[in-house]
Amino acid sequence: MTCARIPTEYGDFQLCYYTNTVDKKEHLAFCMGDLAQSENVLVRIHSECFTGDVMGSQRCDCGEQLHRSMAMVASEGLGVIVYLRQEGRGIGLLQKLHAYNLQDQGYDTVDANLLLGHKADEREYSLAARILDDLEVKSVRLMTNNPLKIAALQAEGIRVTARVSVEGAVNPENEQYLLTKARRMDHLLAPRPGYSAPVSEKKVSEPHAPQPAN
Repeated sequence: MTCARIPTEYGDFQLCYYTNTVDKKEHLAFCMGDLAQSENVLVRIHSECFTGDVMGSQRCDCGEQLHRSMAMVASEGLGVIVYLRQEGRGIGLLQKLHAYNLQDQGYDTVDANLLLGHKADEREYSLAARILDDLEVKSVRLMTNNPLKIAALQAEGIRVTARVSVEGAVNPENEQYLLTKARRMDHLLAPRPGYSAPVSEKKVSEPHAPQPAN
C-alpha cells in the first residue's frame, strides 16, 4: 500500500505496509537498500511477538532475534525483514498467554499449545513469499534456526541459497523454551546458559527436481 522511511539506531529502513485477501491481516516489510533483482539478499521472516519484540520479555528469544537481524541487515546495507502478523506461532496473543500459564505449571511450549487445542506451530509463509516476490528479490540468505521455514519458502518458489544462524543469549527464563525448540521442533540450536552464538552462514541445497516415472 505504501512505504515510509523509518530511522533506527541501526540506520534508515523503509517500512512497507501490505494488505491481502487471504488472512486479511496487515503484514510488513522492513527494507534497506535496492532490493529489486538482487541476489543472495539477507532476509529474516519474523513472526510477530508482542511480548518479546515490544515488551522485551525474556521468555523467548524473539526480540533479540529481531534486533540482531536489523543490525545484520544494516551492516550489509541490503536486506529485508518480513514481519508477519502471526503471534504466538499463529495462535494469537490471548492463546499465547494461556499457553504461558500452562508452561508455568510445567508443560513445555509444544504441549501447552496442544492442550489448548492448537498445533505445535500454526504459522505459514506463503504471504512472506509473495512479499519477497513483490520486492523483486531474486534469491535469499535466510536468517533462521528453523529448517521448516527454509522448506516452506522453497515450496513457494523462493530460492534460498544459505542459512544464517540467529541464536541469541540463553537465560533462566528461556532455557527450557529453547531446548524444546531444539529437541521437539528440530530447530538448529545448541542452547547453553549464558551462551550467545556467533553469526554463522551455511549454504542451502536446492530442492531436488522430481524424477520422471519409469
